[in-house]
Amino acid sequence: MTEVKYQTTFPLGGDLTINRMGFGAMRITGPGIWGPPQDRAEAIRVLERVVELGIDFIDTADSYGPNVSEELIAEVLHPYPEGLVIGTKGGLLRTGPNEWPINSDPKHLKEALEGSLERLRLSRIDLYQLHRVDPEVPFERSLEFLQQAQEEGLIKHIGLSEVTVEQITKAEEFVKVVSVQNMYSVENRKYEPELEYCRENDIAFIPWYPLGGGNVKALDTLTEIGERYYATPHQIALSWLLHHAPNILLIPGTSKVEHLEENFAAGAIALSPEDMEELEKLRSAEISG
Repeated sequence: MTEVKYQTTFPLGGDLTINRMGFGAMRITGPGIWGPPQDRAEAIRVLERVVELGIDFIDTADSYGPNVSEELIAEVLHPYPEGLVIGTKGGLLRTGPNEWPINSDPKHLKEALEGSLERLRLSRIDLYQLHRVDPEVPFERSLEFLQQAQEEGLIKHIGLSEVTVEQITKAEEFVKVVSVQNMYSVENRKYEPELEYCRENDIAFIPWYPLGGGNVKALDTLTEIGERYYATPHQIALSWLLHHAPNILLIPGTSKVEHLEENFAAGAIALSPEDMEELEKLRSAEISG
């Protein structure tokens, strides 16, 4: 196996050392991230294989299904293996397939957190992430709720999603932010300042949509480099993220065991300095997120 030339673990929150190749559990639901998975047996096999591979960080949310992802994780994996960290999120409503209205009002967040604790069969969430900043709710009110829930012992660590540096620093007036989950990929680096801020402050940066949903515009270059490593373009895109910054945690998601194993194998690719230089040029920060 190719020697890995980057740090393979990250100390989330300073005290939860996890592998940087995690798993995103959004796709173990139905079409439009709505309802149960079309192939329930395969979804179960995916979760079983996650822990078999040594993946110890699973990212989910109450809105995935809604509720389906969390329920399935608990059904398959509880009692959880020692060291498994489950991060979940609250702050979105579901009104139908592919519909995601924001609601980060403390009343809704309280219901979401309590529901996640019950579905995941936990007394405390290791990582609870605010899914979105709500433009209709003062940010301070959402943060005050998270602060209180942490003080009550319901949350160990707190993260944010789709935020700017300004919003991260505002949140830090209330809580310690240990993770930021923003859209980011080899060709969409709109949130490069946020990544750099997180790197400088030992905050995990968790890119979602790391492959642009499989529609990476720089496919030709990724394919060409992949051929040198007997790897797919998607594997190269994932490997680039691991090499690009030591605080990046990956959570590629899938509903298929074969795809899960392919994603995991990307962690064993050691990209050369020359290939990294070429990949660094694949930037189109103007892509809207």
